[in-house]
Amino acid sequence: MLPRLRVLLPGTRGLSTASPAEAAEAPLSAAELELLLRRDHYSASTRRFHSFLPLLSHPSLLLSSALLLRRRAHPSLHSPPPEPPPLAPAAAAAAEAISSPSSHLRLLLPSRVKGRPLPVPTLPLRLATLSAASALDSVFAPRAATFAYRARHAAVRYLRSIPNASWFFRVAIPRQPFGPCHVRRLLSAISGKVDDPGFVEFLRELFASDAVAFELGGCELGRGLPQESELTATLLNIFFDPVDREVIAIREEVHKKNPRVKDDSVLHTPVRVYAVRYLDEMLVVTSGSKMLTIEVRDRILAVLERDLEVKVDKLGSSVHSAESEKMEFLGMEFQAVPPSVLHPPMSEKAKRARKMYLKRKAAKAQELKNARETRRKKLGLKILSHLFKKVRRGHEFEFDFQIESEVQQLFKEWAEEVVTEYFKSPEHCRYWHRLLTSGDFLSLARVRDQLPPELVDSYDKFQETLDRFLMPMRDRGTSDEEERLAEEEERQYEKRTVQDLTELKMRVNAPIELVRKAVKLAGFTNSMGRPRPIKLLICLDDTDIINWYAGVGRRWLDFFCCCRNFKMVKTVVSYHLRFSCFLTLAEKHECTKRQAISHYSKDLKVKNDDGVAEVHFPTECEIRMMGDKNLSDPKPVDGALTMIFVRLAVDDTTYPCVAHFCAETDTVIYRIRLLQNRLNVDPLNEKKWVQGLSAIHESLNKKCLPLCPMHASDLLLGKITLQDIDCTRFVDVE
Repeated sequence: MLPRLRVLLPGTRGLSTASPAEAAEAPLSAAELELLLRRDHYSASTRRFHSFLPLLSHPSLLLSSALLLRRRAHPSLHSPPPEPPPLAPAAAAAAEAISSPSSHLRLLLPSRVKGRPLPVPTLPLRLATLSAASALDSVFAPRAATFAYRARHAAVRYLRSIPNASWFFRVAIPRQPFGPCHVRRLLSAISGKVDDPGFVEFLRELFASDAVAFELGGCELGRGLPQESELTATLLNIFFDPVDREVIAIREEVHKKNPRVKDDSVLHTPVRVYAVRYLDEMLVVTSGSKMLTIEVRDRILAVLERDLEVKVDKLGSSVHSAESEKMEFLGMEFQAVPPSVLHPPMSEKAKRARKMYLKRKAAKAQELKNARETRRKKLGLKILSHLFKKVRRGHEFEFDFQIESEVQQLFKEWAEEVVTEYFKSPEHCRYWHRLLTSGDFLSLARVRDQLPPELVDSYDKFQETLDRFLMPMRDRGTSDEEERLAEEEERQYEKRTVQDLTELKMRVNAPIELVRKAVKLAGFTNSMGRPRPIKLLICLDDTDIINWYAGVGRRWLDFFCCCRNFKMVKTVVSYHLRFSCFLTLAEKHECTKRQAISHYSKDLKVKNDDGVAEVHFPTECEIRMMGDKNLSDPKPVDGALTMIFVRLAVDDTTYPCVAHFCAETDTVIYRIRLLQNRLNVDPLNEKKWVQGLSAIHESLNKKCLPLCPMHASDLLLGKITLQDIDCTRFVDVE
């Protein structure tokens, strides 16, 4: 009989026991994992956690990590595969990997002689590192600073909410390896909370064997690249915790010295310090003086250099004006601008266009109303004509009840409605008022003196009645409405002016020049900036070609959807990428671009195996409707943009799919072609490469991987990354 295990996974349900077969149905939350750690692995006397290494070997935690990897590798399925491979053997192998991490590493040799090999962990070692990350997160994440974000879009949301930014600076860390001195500091910080020498030795062996290896100050972290470990984000947050504590202390000091004035009649902007950190990137914003910002910067850099032994670029960490300069952070541009820049008032042209639209809308509504009244009038006349004919022929109508009073009331209401509607028309009132009041000799004084007083009084009463009922009051009402609108517009203008003089909002822009440079570098456009085909994709199926373009386009759209100039990114995807895809398909089928558009339509529809048309590339209507309503924090476009798959014609297709926990043997073999190797460009050379664009490790160039149709589509569309692929199972194809 199988023992019942506790499955430790992030979830929302309560603590439950389940067998391994029921693991996918009973996940536990991270809070429950922390409670379990405190109950079984926490010493109240020393206030430290202990026995971490046996916890990593616990089947429940390893099964949880395996289930998490399987979910990540199968994003297209809302439930596990019909016949998923068993997770227990992988969990058992992961327990072995914990004891000897170096034996579960495979070296990927690069295609060129001078290239550097890449140590790649096997699936058991990945499960072990993922279990270690989950356990460390349960200990350190609740104590982490609130501004230490694990998602880019969450950090951008916070930056957009910062009011009245005056100065800011970015902590510039030059590219440097995470060396032995940094590892020593990191393990010392972990030992302060985890009293388990075996677990610390396990982490030290991971660094010594390069199973966990990364660089500070680079641009490869958090982008789904295969050279990044699952432990990296957790270890970086633990490593930079002293910097976070220093920032918290600085903020508390500034808040105590500059309390907020609780008086609504006084316009007061308190001095505040804001910070955002994502992995090894950090941006500090202040709403005070420049000297305060310089003091904050010096204290933060001192902690980095003194306590963490991290080299910093003091010139790159210079303080900049938030209002007059732009700051690049998280692959975007930030600048403090007045509120009217983010929400500009309507221009005169827009106001005229809106008035014309409202006028056309009112005219259309009036036409529909007149048409309804005309139909009712014709119907009423038909009924009256029919009744009149019946009466003339001598027919009598017998009713069980008297309807004279009801008919009189109905006609009275109709008459009142007609008169009311008539008086609502300023043209009719003005016309009759002019006819009845103009040119009357009784209004002359010399004539009135010669007439009887009764006649003059009657005339005056008649004129008062005319003025009361036929005077075009609509004009006066219109003028009052115009005055009210003018006053409202003046108040809005005053409010905007005061806000522009007293408030600043953070604007987020996409680096359009870098996006255009990346588009040109990847081969989507020629030297003139016009779309061109990518001939390396011709050997793929039509569906794979469209999926690759769709994966690049959707990642760009999802990543920059929070930017103010998102419309320009939409143009790049909707025009450059879409028509480059059309030209590639036309080059493959030896036809013209017009014929390709006619065959695939502008939405790039393609039929699947069942003959049903599918749309993978974002449609023009979908792109127009995109915005920052739903920020999903996707992976950046780097991995999809710098990698192209080439389909190979191989007779032997019995290789299993290399995606995690996929047992499909009906696979297709693809060869990876990396952008930097095709162009023979060093990604570290910013003059020839795109600044901030990371690259996949060169050892994966020309490697062959068998993929089932589902995972090939998911990888091309960007739903999964090379981190969800077992890179140790690449095949050798001559």
